Amino acid sequence: MKKILLALTAVAAMTGSASAADLASRPYVKAPMPAPVANWTGFYIFGGGGGGLSNADQSVVDTVSGTPLTITQRQGGSGWFGTVGAGYDWQFSGTWVAGVFADGQFGSIRATIQDPFNGITGNQKLETSWAAGVRLGWLAAPNVLTYVNGGYSGAHFGQTNFTDLAGVPVGAHLNSYNRNGWFIGGGVENSLNFFASPGWFMKTEYRSAFYSAKTQDELFDVSNVPVGNSIRANSWNQTISTSLVYRFNWTGPVVAKY
Repeated sequence: MKKILLALTAVAAMTGSASAADLASRPYVKAPMPAPVANWTGFYIFGGGGGGLSNADQSVVDTVSGTPLTITQRQGGSGWFGTVGAGYDWQFSGTWVAGVFADGQFGSIRATIQDPFNGITGNQKLETSWAAGVRLGWLAAPNVLTYVNGGYSGAHFGQTNFTDLAGVPVGAHLNSYNRNGWFIGGGVENSLNFFASPGWFMKTEYRSAFYSAKTQDELFDVSNVPVGNSIRANSWNQTISTSLVYRFNWTGPVVAKY
């Protein structure tokens, strides 16, 4: 019996040693890195372009008395523009993003200006504008932001040169002028995975800007003396733009490289 117990003990010891050796020989495997979490907090810059529509409710009034000479009619036009800007976002409550931004636009969005009382017409061009506002967004995915925005806006409208109905200049114009107003809009911003470095995004945005009405005197080109009629008009501009965005401290998901 003692011999059997000794034999069993020896076998158990040898088995334990072999198992320990097997465990020691297994290679060490490093735990996988946790997947990065998207973080939209930080500064960004952007630049792009798009197209727009311009509408204005216009009427002709007597320069001296202000008496209406025509009914109010809506005139319109279209054109293109470029834009550049910058902003800062804060991500909070997981999927919500709030931010502030400012941008400028430049281009040629034209609207028709008419004085049917004198039988003359011209184009009013929105040459430059700027906006400063806030936006609030919701993350549809870790790297896709949907948002609405709004704020204050200013615009510069260029000089309007009048022609007759045949297109011949009549020697009269409206001076250029500035107007202020407000805007509201919204869009979608998403990361671009095909760039070599992280931080590149693309956003597409719709915006409506409303500018207060202004009364302008029709002036003779040479003397700048009033013709006798004035045009009163407001301005409503709608734009759609696509911009390339760069976020300086983007820490969102990164595509693995092998």
